[in-house]
Amino acid sequence: MKFETSIRASVSVSGMGVHTGREIRVHIHPQAAGSGIVFSRTDAGATIPAQAEYAGRLDYATALGEPGRDISTVEHFLAACYGEGIGNLLVEVDGPEMPILDGSSLPWLEVLDKAGRMESSLPVAPLRVSSAATVTGFPGKHLEIRPAADLRVTYSIDFPHPAIGKQAMTVVITPENFRKHLAPARTFGFLAEYEFLKSKGLARGASAENCIVIGEAGVENGELRFADEFVRHKILDLVGDLALAGRPVLGHIVAHRAGHRMHAQLTRMIREACLVPDLLSMPRSSGRGESVSFR
Repeated sequence: MKFETSIRASVSVSGMGVHTGREIRVHIHPQAAGSGIVFSRTDAGATIPAQAEYAGRLDYATALGEPGRDISTVEHFLAACYGEGIGNLLVEVDGPEMPILDGSSLPWLEVLDKAGRMESSLPVAPLRVSSAATVTGFPGKHLEIRPAADLRVTYSIDFPHPAIGKQAMTVVITPENFRKHLAPARTFGFLAEYEFLKSKGLARGASAENCIVIGEAGVENGELRFADEFVRHKILDLVGDLALAGRPVLGHIVAHRAGHRMHAQLTRMIREACLVPDLLSMPRSSGRGESVSFR
């Protein structure tokens, strides 16, 4: 049986925001069992739960909250939390996005390791799907979840660039697998799109230190950490967006060319299927998990 977990001590980190280009400071504090992960925009006076209902802007990153008071680029941090089973935190941020650090979840794991773990006596009640569900309305893309006894992800991508092409991977999401196979995988960007993104107010902090840079001929800033690092990072993003379910999810997710918008929609579907009176009245201490049916 797994129990709700927080960190043992507060910890701080600072770094560049990949889209704003601003230096951002983050202070992460323990929270009591049942609190969930909550972001606080200390510069804007906004408190935002890490729940799918609060997902807003979903282009190139996941943002939570209302425009002007939201917090963006939360997915790499949340992926680290989900991968480690840490579900109760207060995250104070003095700007509009989380630092990008090296573009992966690995530095966030190091921050959480520094803080230590504190397990409560309250069992985790996972969300267990009992029939398949599919996200629709995205031509050429696919995202579904099927019943399974654990959380596993099968993800495929297809980019018309020789550095990426077609890649696919299946992985069971456990702390060990996340740390070894997914956490080091970095985000990536195309030089050909850089000026366009900057014109839209994005990628102003992007650099060779915080993402894989893909030029016309291939990767321009060193060796990849994995031959298929690109699809691994897409799975990392999915895990971060799935953290917005607020509890562990049990199911087999199958994705093809999906992205943050589809990930968030699936996570909302899972939560909405659980947020009914009969399920809300069940004691969370049962530890059995709730069964989710989709029609």
